[in-house]
Amino acid sequence: MDDTTRPASGLDAGRRRWLQEALTVAAATPGWARGAPSPAAPWATVGAPLRLMDVPLLEGGVFRAAQAEGQVLVLYYWASWCPFCAQQTPWMEKLWQAQRPHGLLVLGLSIDAQAADAIADRARKGYTFPCGLLAGEVARALPKPKGLPVTIARGRDGRVTAAETGQLFPEDVEALARFL
Repeated sequence: MDDTTRPASGLDAGRRRWLQEALTVAAATPGWARGAPSPAAPWATVGAPLRLMDVPLLEGGVFRAAQAEGQVLVLYYWASWCPFCAQQTPWMEKLWQAQRPHGLLVLGLSIDAQAADAIADRARKGYTFPCGLLAGEVARALPKPKGLPVTIARGRDGRVTAAETGQLFPEDVEALARFL
């Protein structure tokens, strides 16, 4: 499948099939969670408007919703204890570093119970993309879809352009720049 026929969601059918087969094997293994990953929440369906709010940042300051108007934004739900996030978050940092000069914004939303856990993890790993804690009003306005990590791209028009639940491959994270 070439890039011109690649689905808007970011993962091609072959990868989805492989992931489904891997999940089926995992589901049969004692100790693994049962079932396939859920789709993104209805508010995060491709084409739906994605309303933002001001988000207090973990290291201080505020991500202003107005910053994202007319910009491409990648909203990334993660946790310091999530092994799949541990794999994907470095790729999100690379995306942020490579594409922010071109206008791509990344906003992380940590679901850690304690902000200190997320702050320590980010400091230890050198992550610099803006990140808030998914709690209180932020959690009500931008509820996390089921699963982790969750990656949602919002286009310049304020509508969802891609929504994925579960770990992405590095090339899929890099491909989010196509919405610029």
